[in-house]
Amino acid sequence: MVRYSLLDLCPVNAGEHPSDALRNTLTLAQRAEKLGYHRYWLAEHHNMPGIASAATSVVIAHVAAGTKTIRVGSGGVMLPNHAPLVIAEQFGTLDALYPGRIDLGIGRAPGTDQRTAAALRRDMHGSEDRFIQDVLQVQAFLAPLEGNPPIRAVPGYGSEVPMWLLGSSLFSADLAARLGLPFAFASHFAPDMLMDALSLYRHRFEPSEQLDKPYAVAAMGFFAADSDEEGEYLATSMQQQFLNLRRGTPGQLPKPVKDMGEIWNRVEKAGVDHAMRYAAIGGRDTVRKKLREFIYMTNVDEVMVTANIYDQEARLKSFGIAADLITALDTETSLDHASL
Repeated sequence: MVRYSLLDLCPVNAGEHPSDALRNTLTLAQRAEKLGYHRYWLAEHHNMPGIASAATSVVIAHVAAGTKTIRVGSGGVMLPNHAPLVIAEQFGTLDALYPGRIDLGIGRAPGTDQRTAAALRRDMHGSEDRFIQDVLQVQAFLAPLEGNPPIRAVPGYGSEVPMWLLGSSLFSADLAARLGLPFAFASHFAPDMLMDALSLYRHRFEPSEQLDKPYAVAAMGFFAADSDEEGEYLATSMQQQFLNLRRGTPGQLPKPVKDMGEIWNRVEKAGVDHAMRYAAIGGRDTVRKKLREFIYMTNVDEVMVTANIYDQEARLKSFGIAADLITALDTETSLDHASL
């Protein structure tokens, strides 16, 4: 059975306030819960006018308080921005408030520009070894107490909040495998190493107390509507947002446009198209084909869909279509296996 989950970048629409984005996030999470989504993740980004989830653990609490059963977590927290003890305390507190529903997804990218990273007191020259040690520290702080340690996470110790490693490279895949942790690949914006990372993770996986076999998630953009034309129109907001990031001019989520040709040049289009190569864009039949290809190609345990769509109702509808199609494809796969 392929699970389906949702990554919400908490987009702030052009002309709106972050409070509007946070209200939209809660509405979407409540709808996702009704649609059968397994988990709902939020991502840490700083100094981004178009993303309202900088205080990720706070937004997770907001979503968890407004839902009942769906898992809620970080996709992810950028650990080098934080002290391991603080992250253990934050997620230990979340687990105490919403037991059995919290995920701690960890990444190591800055999630921002260099000046903002400096304002976060992040060491931009932190080594891979330092990141590994920080991950191990968080694990230790969330584990049951042994003896009488001089430092403990309160709340936190003994909670054993499920930890995930997130990434878009082979480093994160290898570390997740060696630590026996679930792994999520950011193929919704960094597609190049997807298949190599999944292969490496599965090949090198070592069972742990948290996980006895590999568990992989891959993310994809999802812009579904009643027709191909409408789906393509909805996707132009995300295309513009990617383009603005590449131009060094991040902003709020733009309104969709009918013709991206008036906005980007040929080279810019190629770059954005490459970043979104796994995105499903179009009417039901078109996105179903793309979704089916993605699931069969990656053989992941869970598909995580994401979409920055300007219109909230259109966004809700797109994620509804995703849930319907993944459920139908899973049934189709089960029938195929039963007939063999």
